[in-house]
Amino acid sequence: MARILLGVSGGIAAYKALELARLATKAGHGVRVLMTEGATRFVGAASFEGIVGAPVLISEFERDPMRGAFPGEPAPEHDPIGHLELAANCDACLVAPASANTLAKLASGAADSMVTTSFLACTAPRLVAPAMNDRMYADAATQKNLAALRERGVVVIEPDEGALASRGEHGKGRLPDPARLLALVEAELPTGQRPWDGLRVLVTAGGTREPIDSVRFLGNRSSGRMGIALAAAAAARRGADVTLICANVALPEPAGVHRIDVETTAQLAAAVKAEFPESRVLLMAAAPADFRAGDPATGKLARDASLDLHLEPTEDILASLDKSDDQTIVAFAAEAGEDVDRAREKLARKGADLIVLNDISNPAIGFESKENAVTLIDSASEVPVPQASKDQIADSVLERVDQLREKTASHSG
Repeated sequence: MARILLGVSGGIAAYKALELARLATKAGHGVRVLMTEGATRFVGAASFEGIVGAPVLISEFERDPMRGAFPGEPAPEHDPIGHLELAANCDACLVAPASANTLAKLASGAADSMVTTSFLACTAPRLVAPAMNDRMYADAATQKNLAALRERGVVVIEPDEGALASRGEHGKGRLPDPARLLALVEAELPTGQRPWDGLRVLVTAGGTREPIDSVRFLGNRSSGRMGIALAAAAAARRGADVTLICANVALPEPAGVHRIDVETTAQLAAAVKAEFPESRVLLMAAAPADFRAGDPATGKLARDASLDLHLEPTEDILASLDKSDDQTIVAFAAEAGEDVDRAREKLARKGADLIVLNDISNPAIGFESKENAVTLIDSASEVPVPQASKDQIADSVLERVDQLREKTASHSG
């Protein structure tokens, strides 16, 4: 995996950098952490050291006990200059949070700490994630500094809008979720640094709509959040070549993902059949309507009109696919209750390798929720995944896909 250099500057959002370091380490990346003096007033260096398994450096005059190596790597025999060696060895450098003061230094090329000197010496992809009060962020000086960094090829991660550290204040300046930060860093990694580089993955998201007339439709409440999370996990965190087919999804697609928009189940089926032959993994998170109106009206039906709605079944998309041995299909089952037997029947009927079962009767993890809890069911096992963000659930699903693909490869070999 990759070697990530994480710079942490002073600000209340520094606590989020701990979770970022944990997620990156869990994903298999080697992480080294640099801190400014101001950052140590908010988070202790020992906390980072315990997470990443490597010493934290603060001063550019401080000796690096690991001699510029990343966790899991042997240290060189010579004792190199710390800030130059770490900058030379990393695959990506992220400063998060980046305070207004640190941004000003990075933009001007000032080098007065381990964070700023390493950033200046780094030729790998560089990213900054500003986090501060909204008035400080909006000030012309901060915006000028961000513009200068962008002109030099630095990736600026826009802060989120919401509640700020100062009590009662709300605005743009929050450090984004650590999982999103990691995804953005991974998206900048060179080819070959991510496990699914070059793998073609097809993801579906959202819910189809079947017209009754020119205004009304049959549909469902699927928001597409799970499919978006899967596309982000496959593309950014794993490097796959991802096509995302969206059925009535209002959410933006992740960076680097090719998006196709559809409305009806027939359109979804046509798009899936067109893309599936060249894909090695299909993540069927969309919720196609099971029925459609047999004879939809061409105009808008009047309110007082007599309506006799005849329904006919839509095509079973997964069951219609011609799957090869080197393709992996993941289906989703939304059930009112944890009906494992029904999910297993669906696994066999649709020719899938894995079923992701979620209980839609639980309002905490129902439609449009940002969290989920699922059971991963394949021919040999049932693995419960406790309630977590959909980004985390997506990672768990793809980890299981990895295991299934490795098992298939070992049997074929």
